[in-house]
Amino acid sequence: MNDSKTELACVNALRFLSVDMVEKARSGHPGLPLGAAPMAYALWSRFLRHDPTDPAWWDRDRFVLSAGHGSALLYSLLHLAGYALPLDELKRFRQWGSLTPGHPEYGQTAGVEASTGPLGQGLGNAVGMAVAEAHLAARYNRPGLEIFHHHTYVIASDGDMMEGVQAEAASLAGQLGLGRLIVLYDNNHVTLSGNTPVTFVEDVATRYLAYGWQVLTVDDGNDLDAISQALQRAQNETARPSLVLVRTVLGYGAPGKQGTFRAHGSPLGPEETRLTKLALGWPTEPDFLVPPAVTARFAAAAAEGRARHAEWTARFEAYSQQYAAEAAELKRRFAGELPQGWDRELPVFTADPKGLATRQASQAVIKALAGALPELMGGSADLDPSTLTSLPAAGDFESPALAGLTLDGLIGGGEGFAGRNVHFGVREHAMGAAVNGLAYHGGFIPYGATFFVFSDYLRPALRLAALAHLKSLFVFTHDSIGVGEDGPTHQPIEQLASLRALPGLLVLRPADANETRWAWQSALEQRRRPSVLVLSRQELPTLDRSIYAPAEGLRRGGYVLNPDPSGAPPQLILMASGSEVGLIVEAEKRLREQGLRARLVSLPCWRLFAEQDAAYRDSVLPPQVTARLAVEAASPFGWERFTGLEGAVLGLDHFGASAPAGTLFKEFGLTADQVVTRALGLLDRRS
Repeated sequence: MNDSKTELACVNALRFLSVDMVEKARSGHPGLPLGAAPMAYALWSRFLRHDPTDPAWWDRDRFVLSAGHGSALLYSLLHLAGYALPLDELKRFRQWGSLTPGHPEYGQTAGVEASTGPLGQGLGNAVGMAVAEAHLAARYNRPGLEIFHHHTYVIASDGDMMEGVQAEAASLAGQLGLGRLIVLYDNNHVTLSGNTPVTFVEDVATRYLAYGWQVLTVDDGNDLDAISQALQRAQNETARPSLVLVRTVLGYGAPGKQGTFRAHGSPLGPEETRLTKLALGWPTEPDFLVPPAVTARFAAAAAEGRARHAEWTARFEAYSQQYAAEAAELKRRFAGELPQGWDRELPVFTADPKGLATRQASQAVIKALAGALPELMGGSADLDPSTLTSLPAAGDFESPALAGLTLDGLIGGGEGFAGRNVHFGVREHAMGAAVNGLAYHGGFIPYGATFFVFSDYLRPALRLAALAHLKSLFVFTHDSIGVGEDGPTHQPIEQLASLRALPGLLVLRPADANETRWAWQSALEQRRRPSVLVLSRQELPTLDRSIYAPAEGLRRGGYVLNPDPSGAPPQLILMASGSEVGLIVEAEKRLREQGLRARLVSLPCWRLFAEQDAAYRDSVLPPQVTARLAVEAASPFGWERFTGLEGAVLGLDHFGASAPAGTLFKEFGLTADQVVTRALGLLDRRS
């Protein structure tokens, strides 16, 4: 075969490995691989810098298949490129325990950079990855010793382009001037249920130009040279991200289905598969065919990747000699290890009946962390004056073209890409996806912040962070009806129960300033799961820890605040999280005056508490004590696991209202008086 024939064979090998996977599984999406294989091949064979023998190489290019339903194409690429994905795994596509699940899953398959499939999320992840590369390059590169100089590539579909998260992410990327972000748009004009004229006729190119992107067009999605020329122009543009619109045909080559929605999400069928192979000049037998010339071409590309990696390794060794401290810091960061003594300066708060809002306590913790953890990077959805989550003296992450402009120029003087405070704007969806992208990239502890009620806007990113075991942090303030006058649209009710239901997500709702400090510590100590800190707007008393148990008990999810030295069993258990712990503390004092023994339990993190052994859980919540009252200014859903059928929950099964916070707590019965009344009622039922 000459080169053109070999390249066509490579493209068709990608196509028909994918088609055969879907046929064997009797499930999947053959349309995207048939149409997008040429652009994927051009990218992977001519541009992508990667080393299949080391998928974790820091300076590899990142490739994100945002259109994750086309996963068969990605698995075909990984197999042919030489990743640890043997042909037998392609034959087990979408089967139990295989390395080829229906949509790409990070951490399960070598070479998969992100868990994608919910459309638009992958593109948002890629924005975070591009932020990561830009920041690391600005912070660590030295003249002649560039350690970070990679691109982030995306293949996105028409469906991706319709999603709101994509619009937010693209707008943010253009604002930030992420020149190493390149998106290939598989522009086939077909969706799952029909052609795009039914639902999507907007001018995507003009929209992206307005976002501040370079926009390039390839009229023929089978033209490898035209695709390569566009990719080269995209690489040459360093001040703007690039969108390459590639006009493709969904299900290309399938005579009875190409260009229609029938090629999207179901197998072609045996006869249509045979006809498609004949139409594209591919042998009809055997299935899963990989000609030797194809193997050789992909092996040559892999050898180029290994050579580039070796050059980089030599460069990093030279870097390590000249910049030993920076090199050691990078090794630690990418290993996910915290530096020695990172928590040494974390604040300890003195007892104070007035106290402070837990968002303010969090601000003090962040101030201490900013210098200790250079990998801590993030920001808020245009709410920093309220969420109090900026990193002091860390600079703003912004386009170098905007950095240093004065306020008269509308932009604050920042540090370009070297800054660590990301101004996400009012883009909660994109913020969540980009935070995950920073985590996927490696070398960061990323966080995003907004009001708790708006956690709904980034719920898909929270779910994917938990699914992918990412160390993403989310700080949600204004956690209850304590928001007050802003009213029910801004007062979270069901969000706590909803997020607690997410598998693998740590939801931490601290009761006071010192619990807030330990909530941050617990979140930062996690290695393979995301955390949410739920913080108050209103001031909360700082408990006197000479009277009450140390706040470090938060690390176990729940603990007894007032252990009885005598060991006498309590008559009643009062439990709460967050701001309502103050209510049960006050109620216990009144019950004690009546000669009643009430145990106080702070339960800031249900998941951590559930992970303790049964002996510890029973020591906190003795099974024989069935008079139990839980108090929380939120939906009571879920508390029954702790109160039992004989206990009760004082919560909110309705939305809030617009009034001062104190008025709302009183009107809705969330007071110490009401806690006492409900507690006495429980005891009366047992007398």
